Amino acid sequence: MRYGGRSLAQGIAVGKACLYKPYDAKPEKKMLEPGECDKALLRYKTAQETALGELKCIYNNLSNEDEAAIFLAHIDILCDDVINEEIKDCICCEGYIEEWAVYSTYENYIQTLGKVKDTLICERAADLKDVQNRLLRCLAGIPENNLSMLQKPTVIVAHDLMPSDTAMLDRSMVKGIVIEIGGVTSHSAIIARSYGIPLLCVQNATQLVANDDTLIIDAFEGVLLLNADKATVESYIKKCDMWLAKKKEIERYITVKSICTDGTRIDVELNIGSATSEELKDSEYTDGIGLFRTEFLYMGRRQLPSEDEQFEIYKRVLSQFSGRHVTLRTLDIGGDKILESIQLPQEQNPFMGKRALRLCFDNLEIFKTQIRAALRASIYGNLWIMFPMVSSMDDFRRAKGIVTEVKEELALSAIPFDKNIKLGIMIEIPAIAMLADQVSKEVDFASIGTNDLLQYALAVDRMNPDVSTYYQIYHPALFRLIGFVAEQFRKEDKPLCVCGESAGDPLSAVVFIGLGIRKLSMGCSLISGIKKLICGMSLEKSERLAKSIQDMSTATEVENLLREALNEYI
Repeated sequence: MRYGGRSLAQGIAVGKACLYKPYDAKPEKKMLEPGECDKALLRYKTAQETALGELKCIYNNLSNEDEAAIFLAHIDILCDDVINEEIKDCICCEGYIEEWAVYSTYENYIQTLGKVKDTLICERAADLKDVQNRLLRCLAGIPENNLSMLQKPTVIVAHDLMPSDTAMLDRSMVKGIVIEIGGVTSHSAIIARSYGIPLLCVQNATQLVANDDTLIIDAFEGVLLLNADKATVESYIKKCDMWLAKKKEIERYITVKSICTDGTRIDVELNIGSATSEELKDSEYTDGIGLFRTEFLYMGRRQLPSEDEQFEIYKRVLSQFSGRHVTLRTLDIGGDKILESIQLPQEQNPFMGKRALRLCFDNLEIFKTQIRAALRASIYGNLWIMFPMVSSMDDFRRAKGIVTEVKEELALSAIPFDKNIKLGIMIEIPAIAMLADQVSKEVDFASIGTNDLLQYALAVDRMNPDVSTYYQIYHPALFRLIGFVAEQFRKEDKPLCVCGESAGDPLSAVVFIGLGIRKLSMGCSLISGIKKLICGMSLEKSERLAKSIQDMSTATEVENLLREALNEYI
């Protein structure tokens, strides 16, 4: 049988299925017997201490900083004063049994986060669910059972994997993973990609598959094959071997310079969010940070990060990049991204509303705190500051004026900073793209955010699955817009980067180079592949392809031409 699915971590796997179901329980909503409050509180406290001991044991045995950070967050959740007070109130004031108090308190937070449109925040509900289940299991006196106990190489099939499940799995025993829910930013996806384990999301997988079924995961095509015939299995074993060999070949390009066959240098830069070790692991092989999404430092917390906290993070990243430029995008919140620590307005169309720079203008203290931290850190490296959601030169001039104010305040306090720091903008609104001839004369640099530029140019909500077919990344209008911007910045000899998702897509990257872009910025997992592409491509071929698509009228025509022309490279 053949089933379609969404690829969350690319690759191919062939193996026997192992259905995995972590502890998950919904207790009865029952009242305590009179006088049982103290005993219930003691049982809860004991379970909490047991859970804390388990989490500390996991944390202390993890060498990967990013995985360890997940369990540090779980410890924070378990020890959270507000959550603990609500559980105690539910037991002593409302009179419910400790199991229901734990379940209902956590469930309120899980449901609230689950309704948030921002997938990054929504998927943090998994952390709360994980801690909730751990506490309930400890209250039931059931010992932990996890994926470190696998006896043979297998393909895991589960409804979902909690962060503790993925962190504890024995990589040598897991060929692939199939889950029923999850997105590309879920813990399962993040850790699967970091481990190089193919991960596929298939609806109702746990009902379709039985233990020891033979499974084939093709996470390139988004296909799950169940109990295929011998010839198909053998065919996919060969494909898997070829994929592993290809992967090893591509990975060696991480260390090479990205230079076209005719000697043209293309800077390949890094997109980062929380500045974790996983994001920065190959930083020495990149030409800088093209996009530091600082909003990730604000997400998933009830308090805004302090000036000193931000300063220390910016300083650490700048120091690690040893003079290579680090492009810090100021707080980009709103639209599909919200914060617990900032009250955002309720809007009918938040993508068109008060977000990013517009929000910062209305919250000057938050904005100036970030600018102050960034300027203080600027003496430790080569920092560029970039403003998002700029729709007019008035926006840029106002933001630049605020930076000047902060510089004057720092100077009066004798606090050192880079007086010649570069200031630039994100080009993600068609209006500012069409003013590129004027913009390029005034800003120090710019970066093109293809995600939003395409969304606004095509009038398509990129978060809405009902209109996903209209969000066409190869639409010729996008390339025309970018071509115009590139031409104007080339005339002024100003740096221009593409830092949206398309920068890491080989088909789009070739066109961008052909249009005159000399900087591409992307996630760390895409760097090797793009470097390999650049090293095998001539500038003349890129320019010829870019010119060819200017006369095309549909995304399908563009994609077909690029796939045919670049088949040997990708």
